[in-house]
Amino acid sequence: MKTKEFTLSEREELSRLLVQDQSFTAIAKQLNKDKGTISREVHRRGMDRKTYRAHKAHWHARRQKKKQGRKRKIEQNPVLKKFVMAKLRLRWSPAQIAVKLERLYAGDKSMQISHETIYSYIYVLPRGSLKKELLNYLRQQKKYRRRKNKNQPRENQKQLNRGQIPEMISIEERPREVLDRIVPGHWEGDLILGKWKQSALGTIVERTTRTTLLVPLGKDKDAETVRKAFAHKMKTLPAQMKLSLTYDQGKEMSEHKLFTKKTQIKVYFAHPGCPWERGTNENTNGLIRQFFPKGTDFNKVSKREINKVQQLLNGRPRKVLDYQTPYEVFGRLINNMLQ
Repeated sequence: MKTKEFTLSEREELSRLLVQDQSFTAIAKQLNKDKGTISREVHRRGMDRKTYRAHKAHWHARRQKKKQGRKRKIEQNPVLKKFVMAKLRLRWSPAQIAVKLERLYAGDKSMQISHETIYSYIYVLPRGSLKKELLNYLRQQKKYRRRKNKNQPRENQKQLNRGQIPEMISIEERPREVLDRIVPGHWEGDLILGKWKQSALGTIVERTTRTTLLVPLGKDKDAETVRKAFAHKMKTLPAQMKLSLTYDQGKEMSEHKLFTKKTQIKVYFAHPGCPWERGTNENTNGLIRQFFPKGTDFNKVSKREINKVQQLLNGRPRKVLDYQTPYEVFGRLINNMLQ
């Protein structure tokens, strides 16, 4: 019966047969193994026919087997596992979870874990409902992890072909303080379109605190509806936090002058095809897609569900805020302004 496992003596015999320049087929017959098994063994750890060494291959094989049989840290600690799973279900990223654990359990190494270890745990899980569930909680929801190519430039492939909005104010006229994020109260806005572009969700995010407001729109995304819905959502904000709104050149914001009149919030428009000019909003839209993936019909999403997602987004720590939550930073700023 053919086996895939090699003993040390079999590896030594394989090494001798390679020196004799025998083919993989001939070696497979003599060692009673498949030709593919011989080929994989010879090319283990970057070796080949000329560089294969029995003891080196055997050492690496035993090390790998020992590593595979070892329980991962998450599996060893039920309390740690419960914490990680709970936060993943709240759509926290592995980095956010790792930092929170480090701060909560500063003196307990058994309750600390790196974000890479969390990613590794998720991706090595066998196919099944648990792995599928955990992957859905990750922002990118990729089935496999791939190394990022840092040398590859990110290019925007979308070319917008929109008409001019009357009397719009260019982003170039926006105060310098907005770009530097020195003063809070400057927002970025956009629409996330639903299935077949038949519904939409308004998104507004504050540049300094990353506080996110979600605006239910359903099937109505015309200029008047968007203007009224956005104005109603931002009406409850303190006056100090209502300074400006940066938007793309979507026609849904064509009533910007009336919006400014009603809210005292000045609207600036980004250049066509330049999403990086509203980078905070673009990044936030990516986070929102964790909850409402492409193909979502917003006509079927209740206001209660939208408000719940808004609370989850603002209640989870963000790396850019030194792992504080938007709620915490926003609240502290408001208290400082009122003092």
